[in-house]
Amino acid sequence: METEILVMKFGGASVVNTESFLKIAELIIERSKQHPKIVVVVSAMANTTDQLLEMAKQVHPEPPRRETDMLVSVGERISIALLAMALSLKGKEAVSFTGSQSGIVTCNNHMDAKIVDVRPHRLVKALNEGKIAIVAGFQGVSKGGEITTLGRGGSDTSAVALGVALNAAAVEFYKDVAGIYDSDPKKNPKASLFSEMDYDKALELTQSGAKVLQSRSVALAQKNGVALSIRSFHNPAMKGTVVGAGAKRRSEMIYEVDSCS
Repeated sequence: METEILVMKFGGASVVNTESFLKIAELIIERSKQHPKIVVVVSAMANTTDQLLEMAKQVHPEPPRRETDMLVSVGERISIALLAMALSLKGKEAVSFTGSQSGIVTCNNHMDAKIVDVRPHRLVKALNEGKIAIVAGFQGVSKGGEITTLGRGGSDTSAVALGVALNAAAVEFYKDVAGIYDSDPKKNPKASLFSEMDYDKALELTQSGAKVLQSRSVALAQKNGVALSIRSFHNPAMKGTVVGAGAKRRSEMIYEVDSCS
């Protein structure tokens, strides 16, 4: 039986400095003992995207959207290269890929592109060679060959889309909280952690302002029956919250839009 693929996603709160990449590398290596084939989706380091957007506005008060995408996509490329280096240092072979190299195809809408298709041929090749595949979240390529980005929180959607395309066993999100709570645990120490949650409830929470997951990523997971696991970056052994446990996977993949029209 072919080994199932695990998708792991690390957000900006997990990569606050260069030392963070070494910690993430250790976590990935530990998970690889149970999942030999792992794809890792990484966001830009904390505040990097905001800093790049501020730089753009210092040059142009209303920067062209195409050039903004070209600029902000740099943040994730820094992260994937540093993580591949961290894994190499620890003896684990890894290869980094941009969104376009990963086969994430989008519509033409710069700064808020929707995913049309995912063609992860290069990722599959790397996995079959025994390498960890590291993907720049938040970005893709239009059918016209332009670099595009998926909007705020888009790395979550990148991870789910790859989970769909690769028929992954699971998509795990590593956050600075242990999972999804009934209120903000950073403000309310008595907040209760949900061990499981259905898609509708997760969508309700994310659409009403909960920042633990991007609502688009939850909607895409629901369309395809992909279960999501939200865990603590600081304490990964905790079970956290599972969204869509026991969901039935669709045989036909569905992405955000059917075409670029």
